[in-house]
Amino acid sequence: MTTAAIIVAAGRGTRAGGDLPKQWQDLAGAPVLAHTIRAFAGQVDRVVLVIHPEDRARAAGFGLPMVDGSDTRAGSVRNALEWLDGQGVTKVLIHDGARPLVSPQVIGAVLAALDDTVGAAPALPVTDALWRGDTVVEATASRDGLWRAQTPQGFRFDAIRDAHRAHPGGAADDVEVARWAGHAVAIVPGDEDNLKLTYPGDFARADRILKGRKMEIRLGNGYDVHAFTEGDGVWLCGVLVPHGRALLGHSDADVGMHALTDAIYGALAEGDIGVHFPPSDPQWKGAASQIFLRHAMGRVAARGYRLANCDVTLVCERPKIGPHQGAMRAALAEIMGVEVERISVKATTSERLGFTGREEGIAALATCALVHA
Repeated sequence: MTTAAIIVAAGRGTRAGGDLPKQWQDLAGAPVLAHTIRAFAGQVDRVVLVIHPEDRARAAGFGLPMVDGSDTRAGSVRNALEWLDGQGVTKVLIHDGARPLVSPQVIGAVLAALDDTVGAAPALPVTDALWRGDTVVEATASRDGLWRAQTPQGFRFDAIRDAHRAHPGGAADDVEVARWAGHAVAIVPGDEDNLKLTYPGDFARADRILKGRKMEIRLGNGYDVHAFTEGDGVWLCGVLVPHGRALLGHSDADVGMHALTDAIYGALAEGDIGVHFPPSDPQWKGAASQIFLRHAMGRVAARGYRLANCDVTLVCERPKIGPHQGAMRAALAEIMGVEVERISVKATTSERLGFTGREEGIAALATCALVHA
């Protein structure tokens, strides 16, 4: 059984104001969409982004599959369903990219309901009195049996795929499409915090909610070793340091950057460099290590975190690291897209003991701290 989440983020969101579509505007130090993606981490097997074609470069940093949206929300969802077709997906959640505060409890409730029904969606009962009118009250309406719909709206994959294929268009949401096809949709409890960012004031409310949540800190460490080989310089933390030898490795053998990259993957519990860039794959032979580090930082953003600080220690007798520390910190800051003050690079020797003491290679240790953005 495979579960997938489709995050619909192709709209322009003009009612929210600002120079960017609302899903790309800042919320507590990260794009709205970064918070939304993070909410599904560990909840489903795969996540697919539906984006506007103009946003492809901006969305690439999340490292997730991307599908171009359509002129309508229903068309955008249909595009993503067709992209997932044939990939063994059994349950699918369809979620608004502008709902960044959805909780694990809501997501879990929708998925659990799909064990017993074709469709399920979160909602809140309407509790306010309802009026009809323009500038004056012209009539009242009963609120009995009325609900405020939320997302994610979940379905058995084959059922909602076929329903979207047959639907004539114009549906307000995917529940309407499913019901048009004759499927029952169960209601599960929604959450007041699961608001959809629509107007400028919604951002202030979402920011208050995020600040009220407990800060999450994730720590990771990395360790790497590379042996010396013939050459005239070594790559260390993004800087080519002149030396009578080079470092041996499948890529450019930047031992410091490798340890730091593994520390970041470790903090995210997403394995190591070898998982994301297998050494058995010839396309990574001789690759610049900044490719790996940029990817790791893209995963940090995609999970809704930011780098608090990192510390890299290089262990070697030679070359001397001190004269290059400033350049190394600056290089890492540029690659990672953070302030140089968040990065520490230092060196130590092993007092002529072990392989580093015998100058057979260089070792590196790294630690990083990630905080919820």
